[in-house]
Amino acid sequence: MQKISIKEIIDFKRKTQRSRQTFIKNLNKEKEVLATDPGGDYWISATSAISRAFKVKNRVEITDKIYDLLQDIEKTENKRTKVMYQRNLDILYNFEDYEFDSLRPVHEISFLKKPDILSIIDILKLPVKIKPHHVYIFEQEGVKYIGGLWITCKLGGYTHQELASFTEGLYKYLNKYYSQEYKISSEYCIALDASNGTKVSRIEIEQGAYTPILESTIELIKEII
Repeated sequence: MQKISIKEIIDFKRKTQRSRQTFIKNLNKEKEVLATDPGGDYWISATSAISRAFKVKNRVEITDKIYDLLQDIEKTENKRTKVMYQRNLDILYNFEDYEFDSLRPVHEISFLKKPDILSIIDILKLPVKIKPHHVYIFEQEGVKYIGGLWITCKLGGYTHQELASFTEGLYKYLNKYYSQEYKISSEYCIALDASNGTKVSRIEIEQGAYTPILESTIELIKEII
């Protein structure tokens, strides 16, 4: 297996014991197809608007995207496309009044670039795709911190424990590439589920609110592959 995403790891965890091997086999076949036909992100309209709203600290990004999607729904006659637009709209409606300040420190932050070359990291010798929406630095009481935000989405949403897997992946990403220069902010190492607005920070995991399942699930995957 060349690489696997956190979403796929969670999908595997949700499978029954009997269906997991088939899932991995089909996943490898799908990756061969996607190599020549990359497709698109079903939730990109919602997650990209939420990402921009976080960055610029302005919810107008949400309302503007809602307006655009309403126009797009009127223009298309494809029922599947209409459903996709409507589901993205439903998410954005829930974020019109979202308190984005809860996701970021009060201090001034500077956003860092996220080269694609850094998006694959080994976790227990399995290549895992980690692509946070934002990585940023800020200073507090003379200490330079690194934080990050990863926005994800799934029809029906994730449980808090599943969402914690994205948080764990983000933390490992920050630790691998930035921990020598900055102190990782556990409070602002956050995964946000756009499906329902829930979030999980690394500090919640450290305090025992959620039991990490990322590495234990990867161990199960390795038994099959």
